[in-house]
Amino acid sequence: MSQIYPETTPLHTLNPLNRFSDRAEYYVKFRPSYPADAIDIILKGLGENSQLVAADIGAGTGIASRLLAERGVNVIAIEPNAAMRKAAKPHPLIEFRDGTAEFTQLPDNSVDLVTCFQAFHWFNPEATLLEFHRILKPPARLAVVWNNRDQEDALTTEYSRIVREASNNHPAESRMQSVEPLLVTPYFINIREYNFTYRQQLDLTGLIGRAMSVSYLPREGWAYKQLINNFQELYQRFRDESGFIYMVYRTSVHLGEKQ
Repeated sequence: MSQIYPETTPLHTLNPLNRFSDRAEYYVKFRPSYPADAIDIILKGLGENSQLVAADIGAGTGIASRLLAERGVNVIAIEPNAAMRKAAKPHPLIEFRDGTAEFTQLPDNSVDLVTCFQAFHWFNPEATLLEFHRILKPPARLAVVWNNRDQEDALTTEYSRIVREASNNHPAESRMQSVEPLLVTPYFINIREYNFTYRQQLDLTGLIGRAMSVSYLPREGWAYKQLINNFQELYQRFRDESGFIYMVYRTSVHLGEKQ
């Protein structure tokens, strides 16, 4: 049975540096991307993309790093997990580096944009925001992004219920979007939020793979077998004539400028 955590457990104390090591293969194949409109709003007003240097923090396998690089942005992808860096697909405008959100090892005032996609909740917020403030050129931009599962969509709601049950209500499920530290920090100003819809098309293999990319779900034993049975039933209930289901996300983008 999965460990039961106190509701107030800080996520950055739950081994965030290594917890995805055995999930990298699933992560690179089955994690959702992000809507083009979200990338548009992050880059809007920053100048010529080819002149920008972005630090993508907690870059994982580079899903968001590639979206930025495809727009011509030069990206330094900071990722502490070696397995995730190894699984990343190369891109000429992306340089992967070992580092953490709290200690990026980047120089002072060296980047035009800092991004965190689906990662900020795993960081120590005070130390992280201080580090972001240090590496950003004034008045450069911070973008914190989450793909939040849309609880108004029937399939996505049922998927979330299965995940919560299988993980014994892991604290990441209730704090996937932990934007509060950004709203009260003295290091960034003009915080604003934008929301977009994103749909991820999945077959049965993709649905199971999407779940297996989650670090706090079981991968063996009775709990794993039950989890797979639940997802098979979910797939059969919601599949369309082409054999696909659609996970729906509300993508939230929080932007701020260096104080």
